[in-house]
Amino acid sequence: MSEQGKTGQGSNAQPGDDRAEVLAVIGRALAEAVQSLRRADAATEALARFEPPRRRALLFTREAQMVPIGRVWRLGVFLLGTDGTLYATGHTTRAVDPRHPGYQSVSAEERRGFRAAAFRGPFERGETVNFDAEPILLDAEVLRSSVGALVLRDDSALVRWSPTAPDDALRPFAGYLAERVGLLLDRSA
Repeated sequence: MSEQGKTGQGSNAQPGDDRAEVLAVIGRALAEAVQSLRRADAATEALARFEPPRRRALLFTREAQMVPIGRVWRLGVFLLGTDGTLYATGHTTRAVDPRHPGYQSVSAEERRGFRAAAFRGPFERGETVNFDAEPILLDAEVLRSSVGALVLRDDSALVRWSPTAPDDALRPFAGYLAERVGLLLDRSA
């Protein structure tokens, strides 16, 4: 588990203050989730970094590729690394044959390019590949000003389950995480 995931504390949390306590609650919830998912051998998905095509030497171009960086469990708006790192979901594709270009739309061709990069990568055929997932920094000041998936409001850890959800629709983090872990365990059983 990452140092941040183990402690649940960022660099500005002081022992005994409310920020330290709420970060400790987040850290404990993440540690319990990892332990439960590992114990149940819950299905993981690939986490990768997308590297766009780039020109190498002369006229040769290296094709876009997906570089594996770990394994994660998908928990709603979060990806939880097997090392305890929490990520905001990014984009998802599958390692499947992209077939021939269809030239239907720019976005369809972009998705085809992501599938092709995953298909060329070291992933199992058909596997789900997550990329552009940003690690969530478990720091009280960062989370207090966040408008992302995990926020701190009034010294409570809350989840924005939809990017457009207003603050009055936020859900408690520990309950959300436990619910998502339960759903994943049910699917893995």
